[in-house]
Amino acid sequence: MKQFSLYNLLQRLGKHIHLRRRKQLFGLVALMFISGFAEVISIGAVLPFLGALTAPDIVYSYPIIQPLISGLSLQSPDELALPLTIIFALVTLSAGLFRLLFIWYQTRLGHAVGADLSREIYSRTLYQPYSVHVLRNSSDVISGIINKANGVVNGVLIPLLVAINAVFMILIILFTLLFMQPKLTLILFGVLGMVYVFVTLIVRRKLEQDSISISIESNKVVKVLQEGLGGIRDVLIDGTQSKYCDVYQVADRRMRKATASVQIISNCPRHIIEAFGMIILAVIAYTYVSNANELTTVIPTLSVMVIGAQRLLPVLQQIYSSLAFFKAGQQPLLDVVTLLEQPEPSYLTTQLINDISFKNSIQLNKIKFRYTTKTPWVLKGLNLEITKGTKVGIIGETGSGKSSLIDIIMGLLQPSEGNFLIDGKIVNEENSRSWQRKIAHVPQTIFLTDASIAENIALGVKPEEIDMALVRECAERAQLASTIEHMAMNYEEHVGERGIRLSGGQRQRIGIARALYKQAEVLVFDEATSALDNNTESIVMDAINNLDDDLTIIMVAHRLSTLSLCEVIIELSDGKVGKIGTYKELIA
Repeated sequence: MKQFSLYNLLQRLGKHIHLRRRKQLFGLVALMFISGFAEVISIGAVLPFLGALTAPDIVYSYPIIQPLISGLSLQSPDELALPLTIIFALVTLSAGLFRLLFIWYQTRLGHAVGADLSREIYSRTLYQPYSVHVLRNSSDVISGIINKANGVVNGVLIPLLVAINAVFMILIILFTLLFMQPKLTLILFGVLGMVYVFVTLIVRRKLEQDSISISIESNKVVKVLQEGLGGIRDVLIDGTQSKYCDVYQVADRRMRKATASVQIISNCPRHIIEAFGMIILAVIAYTYVSNANELTTVIPTLSVMVIGAQRLLPVLQQIYSSLAFFKAGQQPLLDVVTLLEQPEPSYLTTQLINDISFKNSIQLNKIKFRYTTKTPWVLKGLNLEITKGTKVGIIGETGSGKSSLIDIIMGLLQPSEGNFLIDGKIVNEENSRSWQRKIAHVPQTIFLTDASIAENIALGVKPEEIDMALVRECAERAQLASTIEHMAMNYEEHVGERGIRLSGGQRQRIGIARALYKQAEVLVFDEATSALDNNTESIVMDAINNLDDDLTIIMVAHRLSTLSLCEVIIELSDGKVGKIGTYKELIA
């Protein structure tokens, strides 16, 4: 665990805090100093204020008061009470306003940093290679973005700022009280400080356990929510609601129990220690008064000690609470830092110099692929060439390597061995984006957002930037225009969540229209009609068959009949090319 110490994690986190936020942190530090000095002045103002009320003759002789006396032309000690009362009130009010301003600025800045971190995690996650997404659960990432980023803000960043301010306030208050009453201050601060240190050492292990529990259970909560709501049709049909509710309840209860434990541990000592501190002050006051000759000279000093202790106790509690939250937030902080350190693709920081043009053919030369070094080979020395402008079908049994082959052709996966080439140029991580701009994908299940038909056809384009003329043209080419025009709101008709208001054939044709809107040179249909009935499949296939002849179309299917319009059909078997021929040849 040493390599993941809190200091180490904060250093790694700091690299991802924007320069603008760092400048704002310097502003916060400046405000902290101002607030601290205002606090000192407010404590120091107690002594002359109470002295003016109880022993004005003594205060009247203070050298520090002389400028005030001459400035206001005061003639007697009794006249000091009113101006010192006004000064004390103004100083106390100013100190309170500075504290309020500091808390406001600190909280706003903490959550602004949290928003930056959440956005960066989301961005880095979206830019990860497809092979990374295949090997991990999306619930871990979603939990990191939604829950753990907020947990880092509330459990690490804000407590860190609070702790820094608290340490500074303690030093300021401590030096002030030491200047006035060094012996009493050392006794009071020493006893209270040791109690907090003792409690911190006791609860340390429990906070570590709660930290891990919160991290694990928050992932489970997001996972069960995704699964239950994502498969709601099957849940309703199978009647498995109680199962999902039970799993959710267990994970949620454990997460909340651990969170409550952290909050209890962080706040529990406060009331006991504050009461204990007041008892110590009472004993000190009794001893001090018993040995004093003049009560009027003792009251101002004791009042300063009481006010100083009253300010000191909450600050000590802030440091203790911050340490508790630090310990509990260490595991979520590690998860967030890990997500922030996901590498960004090279094309984001370098200019695209290896642009790929597609004029002749797609070539796969001795392609071998497996997902990890411990998993079996999916593709085993595959050789293939696809000429531009042809309609190519790919068929094969489950596990034959169809999906992996398509993912390599679309630049989502890099071959483990061999070369994938376009017009003789090797496609790699540096130039894959150039190739992907020429590809549009129509999967078996079309992803639809709960937005208008136009927004779903132009997916990823801001509503105000959608080219409606192109949308209508693509819908016409996908044989969808007449269906849309019979809807009440035409292209502004909302499709519902995941397109629930549309039929399967309509969803697939929106997918085709979306691919055409991209104005790609290569269209990939990955099992695009396998879930459709024969009549709907025929409609969709007619739409595909009527597309421009210069488009290169690659279709993956289970049924050979689906590929009857293809000029070339490739049969895969055990990760290799088995047969190649026309539809009639393969039928024969």
